[in-house]
Amino acid sequence: MRIDGRNLNELRPLKITRSYLKYPEGSALIDLGDTCVLCTATVEEKVPDFLKGQGRGWVTAEYAMLPRSTETRIARERVAVNARSLEIQRLIGRSLRVAVNMEALGERTVRVDCDVLQADGGTRTAAISGGYVALAEAFFNLFQKGQISFFPLEDYLAAVSVGQFNGSLLLDLSFAEDSKASVDMNLVMTTGGRLVEIQGSSEDKPFSRDQLDRMLDLAGEGVAAITARQKEALGPEIERMIASGR
Repeated sequence: MRIDGRNLNELRPLKITRSYLKYPEGSALIDLGDTCVLCTATVEEKVPDFLKGQGRGWVTAEYAMLPRSTETRIARERVAVNARSLEIQRLIGRSLRVAVNMEALGERTVRVDCDVLQADGGTRTAAISGGYVALAEAFFNLFQKGQISFFPLEDYLAAVSVGQFNGSLLLDLSFAEDSKASVDMNLVMTTGGRLVEIQGSSEDKPFSRDQLDRMLDLAGEGVAAITARQKEALGPEIERMIASGR
């Protein structure tokens, strides 16, 4: 049993609330244990200069932590984004773009904002999983309005952390586990088990290929559980559109 009483291969309690805000084209609040991230998707009828005239869209992301999302206050990023936030928002943007058919989106930009309301480990993975739901809802609204002819998502995508703590492999690390883990890894995967990104490192001694394979398998179990919740949040109509690509 773990610090919070979970099994080694068990996610923290997960809840995804779709349409959490009134004004964005897409929004989702994701609660993963004591980590809580608000994700919104904003559609803009333009693309960056390097994509103009190509008939392709673009997806980008921003990430920030609210001042009291942690035990001690974090200063607001008033002038420039700090290095950690910049790295995470680039990860979120890269991950979500992999899932999108940019030709189906047309010359539009979708900005996914991920704001951490409360942090207890796994904020970047929660942001990707919740950001996907906000993005899907924004695409659904575009489709409903007749602004796109084909649904731009063809697969589900989610992210989860795995690691080694006290000699055991764990799924979905809390901050207390993450801060003491000998191996810490974040993985982004599709529901079919295809890998989008792997971020991992050892804090103690090198880990073996066998350990890596077992962590990949464990992450696959976690992503499958998360995508099941994404499907519940998005509902059967959007699920059918993702399955058919229409």
